[in-house]
Amino acid sequence: MDLKRANLEAYLKGIYGRDLTLTSTRKMGETIATTEDVKGFGYGSPLLVEYEAKGKKGSAVISSMRVQRGFGHDHFSDRARIMIWQNSAFNHLPQHVRSLDVGYFTEKGKLVSAGNAREYFLLMEKIEGKEYFFDLERVKDDGATDLDYDRVIALSDYLAEIHAAKGDCPPLYLRKIRETVGDGECIFGILDDYPDNPSFLEANELQEIEKICVEWRWLLRGKAHRLCQVHGDFHPWNIMFRDGADFSVLDRSRGEWGEAADDITALAMNYIFYSVQKSLRLTGDLKDLFELFFENYLEKTGDEELLEVIAPFFAFRAVVVASPTWYPLLSDDVRRAIFNFLERVLASKKFNYRDVNSYLA
Repeated sequence: MDLKRANLEAYLKGIYGRDLTLTSTRKMGETIATTEDVKGFGYGSPLLVEYEAKGKKGSAVISSMRVQRGFGHDHFSDRARIMIWQNSAFNHLPQHVRSLDVGYFTEKGKLVSAGNAREYFLLMEKIEGKEYFFDLERVKDDGATDLDYDRVIALSDYLAEIHAAKGDCPPLYLRKIRETVGDGECIFGILDDYPDNPSFLEANELQEIEKICVEWRWLLRGKAHRLCQVHGDFHPWNIMFRDGADFSVLDRSRGEWGEAADDITALAMNYIFYSVQKSLRLTGDLKDLFELFFENYLEKTGDEELLEVIAPFFAFRAVVVASPTWYPLLSDDVRRAIFNFLERVLASKKFNYRDVNSYLA
């Protein structure tokens, strides 16, 4: 990235006042200063900037992070997260160099301060519709209509379409598996929120589940060819249906690229979840919708390998719906059935979507 003098000076004026004059810049470690634009500014080349403001000389160092794959720095948002944290944390540790501001570069190379931020927000368009979980509640209580089957086809078609976009970046696939197991929002993080010694679990059961999930992480290391475009949180609260099978999705999460099984299980787990609340089994119309969802997706994609990698993703979604925090009104019998499913799927080399009840028993 080239850092233009005019853009840097305009930014500093916003921080220190309109009478500021940028006098020189030079890369740290170099002895020759310049008053021109800086070519190739980036990670590994912090820039010393010198200026005059209100009759006094001043200086500061500006640095950024390198764009790279791996180490959790893959996305623009990863690098922003680190910079935002550093700006808030540096000044709370004695004898640490002080952070003066944090900001960002625009597409045109302008520098914009974000140092006054306390919380971030997102402004989105408004859409019409009704969350899909209302459909599942109705099917659980009253049975399915033809429209429910049409909607399952539409949802599985949608996933087949977005998953057709493939990526070629093994570090991103490894990251998806690592985060599914160990991220604060995923298996380990959700289990950290479970109470000590819950009545529906045996002693050390969660510890054993975590160990098996780590084993699955290593089993999937060689599957980077599966990297594809994903939604990342494709559950019924993030799907809004209008008339017929027309829908929109909300709250894409945890990366643009990942494993198709993540999206599949995010939705499929909920057909099981609603059914076990009624009968501790996957039965009736919810069973039919579950199997149709898989059948149509596999027919459209030919991705039979999905059934061999799906286990840890089902485990993630299962610990969410069995969570006493997220679903405090569930009975112990329902939670136990979900954990039976989770553990038996983890123990299987290939998931049989036509025999879910053998995992629940």
